[in-house]
Parts: sequence; structure tokens; C-alpha cells
Amino acid sequence: MKSTSKIFYAIFILLSITACNNKKPEPIVENKNFDSIVPQKAKSEESIEGLYKTQPDPNNADECEMSIEISKVKNDYFYFLKTKLRKLKGKATFTTNESGEKYLVLESIKWDDYEGDISNEDETDSISDQKPEHKELEIPVGIDASYVKDTLTIQNYGNSMNSYTKISECGRKYIQLIKK
Repeated sequence: MKSTSKIFYAIFILLSITACNNKKPEPIVENKNFDSIVPQKAKSEESIEGLYKTQPDPNNADECEMSIEISKVKNDYFYFLKTKLRKLKGKATFTTNESGEKYLVLESIKWDDYEGDISNEDETDSISDQKPEHKELEIPVGIDASYVKDTLTIQNYGNSMNSYTKISECGRKYIQLIKK
């Protein structure tokens, strides 16, 4: 009985070994083009971290030298904003809206000027003796920038119906900061 069980175990081990070895070996192809090897993560994931700077505008005499450095610590983004007059740092929030547009909000920066949206103000007629109430407007905090392919764009000021200025050091309506 011992010899039968030894033969049975030997056959079982032999079948197990050959069953694992049924795969055909894959041929090794040598790839000498090392430049085309890019990790998949780098292609699919865009990094917003880095230094963004304004470019000189030949059509505009107003200088608008400004930079924003974005860094990531753990899961949070932080900014360092530098203009001619100030240096600010704080937390930044990176979001994507329903339509896929990406935005970066530089939190804790108070806008330089805000007169509010006057398109919804009630008009009083000249017959009534009532004077319109003047309530003090709260100046918004936080500057949002749209993010498209290594470029941050800030709409710096509004129009006559919605008058505001976010960063008075720069006279441009749209401040474009390009990643370096």
C-alpha cells in the first residue's frame, strides 16, 4: 500500500508541475526608444503645482508683474502670491465644475474694490419721497482663477453694471499667469 501511495503522490506532483508550465513563453522584445516610455499616471493626471507668472503685454503700457506659486502638502494646496506691492500666502482650493471647467480659488484675499451688482437695484421714481436705502456692501474674499493647460486666468475687474477690482496693482481685465 505504501508503494501505491508513493506512486500516486509522485504522479500528483508531476501533474501539478506540468499544469503550471502550460503557458507559452512570451518573446522578449527589446525597445531601444527610451524617450517614448512615459508612466501612464503622468499622461492622465495634470499637476497644478508650480510657479505661474504674468507675461509682458506689448499692447499695454501698464506693467503687471505678478507670480503665484502653488504647492501641495498632503491633500491640500497652498499659494504664495507676489505683486509689486504685496506678498500673500494661504490655502488654495482646486475644483472642477459640472461642465469640466477647472478653477483654483486663492482663499483669504480680500478684493481691492467692490461696488456690487447694480443691475438689480430698485429704481425709485421722482414722485415718491422715499430715498433709497444705502446699505454697506461687504467686500468679497477669495480670488478665483480658471485653470486651462498650465495657465491661470483671473478676471480682474468687472463693468459698469457690476463694478469690482480684485488686484489693483494690475490694470489688466484678464490676468493670465503661465506656468514656468
